[in-house]
Amino acid sequence: MSSPQRYIAHFDLDSFFVSVEMLNNPSLLGKAVIVGGSKDRGVVTTCSYEARKFGVKSAMPMKQAMQLCPHAILVQGTRGMYSKYSRWVTDIIASKAPLFEKASIDEFYIDLTGMDKFFDVLEWTKDLRKQIIDETKLPISFGLATNKMIAKIATDEAKPNGFLFVKPGMEKDFLATLPVNKFSGVGDATFARLKSMNIHLIGDILKHSEIELEKSLGKWGTDLYLKAQGISTSIVNNYREAKSISNENTFHENIRDEETLLIELVKQIEKVGFELRQDKMLTGCIAVKIRYPDFETTSKQTTIDYTFSDDVLIKEAKILFKKLWRKNHPVRLLGVRLSELHNNTFQGNLFDDHTEKTKLYKAIDDVKNRFGKTTLQKAVTVKKKEG
Repeated sequence: MSSPQRYIAHFDLDSFFVSVEMLNNPSLLGKAVIVGGSKDRGVVTTCSYEARKFGVKSAMPMKQAMQLCPHAILVQGTRGMYSKYSRWVTDIIASKAPLFEKASIDEFYIDLTGMDKFFDVLEWTKDLRKQIIDETKLPISFGLATNKMIAKIATDEAKPNGFLFVKPGMEKDFLATLPVNKFSGVGDATFARLKSMNIHLIGDILKHSEIELEKSLGKWGTDLYLKAQGISTSIVNNYREAKSISNENTFHENIRDEETLLIELVKQIEKVGFELRQDKMLTGCIAVKIRYPDFETTSKQTTIDYTFSDDVLIKEAKILFKKLWRKNHPVRLLGVRLSELHNNTFQGNLFDDHTEKTKLYKAIDDVKNRFGKTTLQKAVTVKKKEG
């Protein structure tokens, strides 16, 4: 019995963060827009196609971007909106797709293998794209092919706001005329080396034998040879929201002092934040729970832009605490919970310099892993303990 025909769709929300900003502020339409941090120390999260024409690109230092495109409008981000729209699109896809993977905040793979027996897979995918556009007003492109690699490249070729179907058997022809750096993993150095071998296009790879490529490039040469033939075995990992991370403390004696309770809250955030980063996850929702001596328990949660940062979580937790706590009432139990966890390929909170913050938290967590979780603590918690 023959295997069912593989069909994988790759959906990508075009210039997602810029598109959300434009929905919130239509006056930005058609203009050079850069989303990111401050002009001096920030980095570009993303930018509009109008800004890209001047050489601006993601992860570029903001200072350099503004030199390339001085008339660009700098937007630091609309708090909470990116997570909202990402969840909206996720819910639409989840209601329709038999199997899908959320690869990032704005990128999805859908496995339609064998579904051609029941419906036209291209028409089904076009209908899903139309539904997303109609409901969210976000532009979205998709590629449809026999594997994830081809589908993703097809999506890139379909942008902006289009779609492309690479029919079974047409993979090599589709790839042949594309530059070899269309493959992920081919950076500037590898691209330069391939050009020195007279390999400029993907089709040029197949002018060399697998043995030649392996001799020149090692194992990567073999991988490149297979990719050039359109071969990829990556599977679509079924999307499941990760479980929550929580921490709570039942006090030996009830506490009514606000400062003491807030310090305890900070300690708990440090614990769950460390665990979050160790699991290479981001959170999109935080909750605070309070229990009083009569066992009355209340909790409140809020959605946030995906983050791993203690400082963001502490700020949100304190806001929730102050909404919950009945001032001067003694507290028996205090707890925090992080949910809507996703892998760290997601873009986190866009209002900070992620490059520096990532380095900082990595350094802190490395010390904790080496010398113990309580080795480094927030100054406020240490001062209270000493006092």
